Amino acid sequence: MTQQRTDGTPSAESATAYLEALRGRLATDGCGVTATPWGDHQVVIGSRSDRKARWFGTKVQLFVLAAAVPRVDDAVLADFTGWAMEYAGDLRGGLPGARNALMVLPTLISADVRASATEWAAKDARIQGTSVIARPVVIETPTSGAGRVTMYRGGVVWGGMFTTHVLEKASLYYP
Repeated sequence: MTQQRTDGTPSAESATAYLEALRGRLATDGCGVTATPWGDHQVVIGSRSDRKARWFGTKVQLFVLAAAVPRVDDAVLADFTGWAMEYAGDLRGGLPGARNALMVLPTLISADVRASATEWAAKDARIQGTSVIARPVVIETPTSGAGRVTMYRGGVVWGGMFTTHVLEKASLYYP
């Protein structure tokens, strides 16, 4: 039997369940799935590379780095996003630049998401250097199996030809 908290604090079980379901969706889509620590939290990493003729032969590498945490606010999300962009940049193969773009979906999952975090995630994509673009994702999990997803869904100038692809993948990973 699952114990319900009586002190008004949301349970972490729903976030953990969402993270495990996300791990499965990444694997089903053909991502390589691994894990690494970020502070006291285990981060699920899903990665894939795609090349399409309509991108003029350019390869895009997509990394999803996701963790279940007790609380998400804008400061925690900004810290995790910066870390995820650097970590994915270190993992990527090939030559960075015009022929190899890196897209990162840094994802924090929690039953306790502050409005400042959802506003920060929805505001814009984050760009590092010339070839790393992140779309921070916040998932609020009020109940097990359910999640409210917030991320920037608009276009970007740098790497804009990959916007549709990244948003299609995001809709698979975060239903």
